[in-house]
Order: sequence, then C-alpha cells, then structure tokens
Amino acid sequence: MIKILRGFITAIIASSLLITSYAQAEPGDYNFWTTLKHLFDPPNANAPVTSEQAQGMYPLTMDDPNFNDDFDPGDFNTWQKIDVPANSGAMCGNGSPYKFFVYRVPDTSNTIFYFEGGGACWDYESCSGQAGIRGARNPNGIPDDYLSNVHLLDFTNFDNLTTAGVSPLIYTHHPYNQFKTGEWNMVYVPYCTGDIYVGDKTEIYEDSSGQSPDLIWHHNGLRNVQAVTSWVKNNLQKPKQMLAAGCSAGSVGALLNYTKLREDMNVDHGYLIDDSGPLYQAPLDSNNTSEYPSLPLHNEVLHSWTTYTKGGDPNEENPINAIKAFTPGFDSNELASIYAALSNKFPSDRLGITHFLADGNFSSYSYERFYEDIYNDPNADSRLSKLRQRWQKDTHENLIPLLNQTSNWGYYFPMFRNLNESHCTTIIDLHYGEIAEHGLELKDFLNNIVNHNGGSMVRAYETDEVSDFENNSNWFYDLIGLFM
Repeated sequence: MIKILRGFITAIIASSLLITSYAQAEPGDYNFWTTLKHLFDPPNANAPVTSEQAQGMYPLTMDDPNFNDDFDPGDFNTWQKIDVPANSGAMCGNGSPYKFFVYRVPDTSNTIFYFEGGGACWDYESCSGQAGIRGARNPNGIPDDYLSNVHLLDFTNFDNLTTAGVSPLIYTHHPYNQFKTGEWNMVYVPYCTGDIYVGDKTEIYEDSSGQSPDLIWHHNGLRNVQAVTSWVKNNLQKPKQMLAAGCSAGSVGALLNYTKLREDMNVDHGYLIDDSGPLYQAPLDSNNTSEYPSLPLHNEVLHSWTTYTKGGDPNEENPINAIKAFTPGFDSNELASIYAALSNKFPSDRLGITHFLADGNFSSYSYERFYEDIYNDPNADSRLSKLRQRWQKDTHENLIPLLNQTSNWGYYFPMFRNLNESHCTTIIDLHYGEIAEHGLELKDFLNNIVNHNGGSMVRAYETDEVSDFENNSNWFYDLIGLFM
C-alpha cells in the first residue's frame, strides 16, 4: 500500500513538473505519458554489458540474475543501496564488500556519475584512519545507510554532511542552489580505497610504532568503478546525456576513468567536471621538483597504488597500461597528458576543471609530506603560504598551458572561499565562487560545461588576491565548518 501511495504521489509531482517544464525538455527527457507509464512499469536496461565488453583488460561484468543486488526498479526518487557481487572484483580497502547508491527518476534517462571525494593514502597512518582528515575516507568500509539521511538543512543529523551528497550537482531539489543534474538519475560512487579510483594493488602497510598488526590494504578503485558501470548498464536505460563529476579525489577519479566510462556508456552527449583534483604536469623521468612541484606525489602514488613500472610489459593489466590502451595520446611518463588525450578522443564532449587558487587541502596532499621546508615549518600561516605558492605555480605554469592547447577543455579558477580550507568549489552551494573581474559566477561555468547545445568554452581565472578574503563566508558556512 505504501508503494502504491508513493507511486501515486510521485505521479502527481512528476506530472505537474512536466507540464510546466516541457518547453525546456532536453535530449534524454521523457514526455508526460512516457513518464507516467514508467511509474507503473519501470523501464528495463536497453544496453546491457555484452560478451565483448566482458573481455580484455578491466572488463565489465555481465548480469547475474541469481544475485540479489537489493535494487527495486520502481522505487523512484529515493537513494537506494546497490550491492555488487564479489566475482566483479569490487571491494573496499579493508576487504569489506563494496556498495554504491542510485537515485532513479522516471522522467529522464540522463545520468550523473558522482565520484565521492575524501583524501588518499599510501602508508599505515593514512590508510588505517589514524591520519584523520589527511587520510583516506571510509577506512572501515561503506555503511548500508550511507546516503539515507543526507539533508543539508537537517540540523539534527550531521553524520553524513561530509559526503558530497550536499553538492548541488547531485542534491535533488537543493533548497537554494538547484543545478539541473540534481534532477537526473544519480549514481553515487563511494570512496573507500584511498587511491583516487585508479588503484589495483594490494599493499601491506606496517605500523611504524610496532603497536598494531600490519594492515593489508586493497587499493581496488579501478575494479570498483568497473563494477558500478556494469550494474548501471545492466539495470538502467542508456543515457542520452552523461556527466562524470567529483570533488577532490573524486574529481581525479572521474578524470582518469572518463575514457572507459564514456565508451562503455556510449552516450550522445558526454560531460566531465573535475572539481579540485588537478593533475599537474610532472614528467616522471624528470627530477626537477622546482619546475614540477607535483613530481614526488605522482611517483609515490604510482608506486603505492599500481604495479606499473616504466619500461615494463605494456600488456600487463595495471591502471596506467589500461588508460594508455583506452586513450590514444596518453603518455605514461606524464599523467597530465590525459587532458589532451581526452580532448582528442572525445572532441565533441565538454570537459571542465575548476578549483580555488588558495586551496589549502589538495595542495597539502600534493606537497606537504614531500617538502621539508613545508613539513617542518612550525608556523601554520607560513606553511599555508608555501603550499599556495606551489599550487598556483602548478596551476598557471603546469596546467593552464596544457588546457589552452585543447579545443574543448574549459577552466574556472576563483581565488578563495572560507569553507573547507577553500577546497572544492561545488560542495554545499555555489556561493562565493565568483570571478568578479570577468563578471562570472560559478554556475555560469557549470552551465557552460553541461550544455548539449555546445558553444565556446569558459576559460577564466582570478587575479584579485584581496577581495575574496574580505567577504567570503556566512553564518551557515561557520556552522557547517564545525562538522567538516
């Protein structure tokens, strides 16, 4: 009876919305009668995994009708937990079962894949959770109710506020900053492997204090993404429009998984939003850390998260060889070559990257543990200044020139927001992300990227280093800051 009542209410809501918004319908949107039909007869998958896609390096998984994934096809407009079979290769870093979450709607096939952010790890402290916010998210696995009670204005429960579930990109009916992808089908890809979704290596990390047993950790991110993609293809309709997005580690995951995800989903219109997870130019065969500040980080994570070795067997199944095989033009010696490679492979797609130039979070992961002048500096303000200097050098000298050489990468780099260490432009809301000198708001950039009509790309960065620090917060940010 509850299901019937929910369906009836959903039908009324969907009908009223469709009648008022049909003139703004986009590719992938269903008409009124099709939407009404879906409420009583949910559409089946129309592009399931093929036998060919289930072969080769990092294959997809064909549907197993005997596995109970806990999905209800007719349960629209609510987050559902999706279990995946162990034979897909998916698991969290601690070996627990991997799971993800889907929010299904009846009125469009358009879909956003949102990769959760949350740090990275490559030693005992950061993978076990001892490193706190500078470690990796969810070291103990994913709870079943992970997204069940996310609500930006629910002041009685802040447990899940630190998930990206409060981003306007995926927060359906955001109270004051709605973005259109929040009304699409949404696939929330949780983060529990500490490897920006591209790891495929099991490591044994020792407790340097000798007080705890060794930590066996599965950097399994790439196989987890393949399990998610497989399930979506086997259970939902193929989208007309698809956005891959994320914040922080999630944005690097969206970037490095985009080729495979885009090809497997085979959509008409593909979009990518890389929020605060840049890959800066840093040739692995160089030792010039003055010119390439991100070089130590790139070397560290490739060693910890993959079995790739320079000059090794190009047919070995590892993440770097896979990206190279799937993305012509990607140079395994230069991770930042992914920008030009994606642009050349998908010239009609709209690709965008954004971050704050005063980011104090991702910059810390990038440099603090690798440079003694930062790590050993006892003054917090001085450390932050040194982080920002390297971050801005990397942005202006080792990123923007690469993007400018492409035809379909947009970029948007405001200066500062007094929230979450000025990290991630698209979490909580879209406020204080303006670049006043260009007359731009953050939403202008997002609308420019997620736009099936095409057009020139927005490319802008802020040079004003004063105004953002004078007025860039409010009481709501201060309250949220207590829980982040």
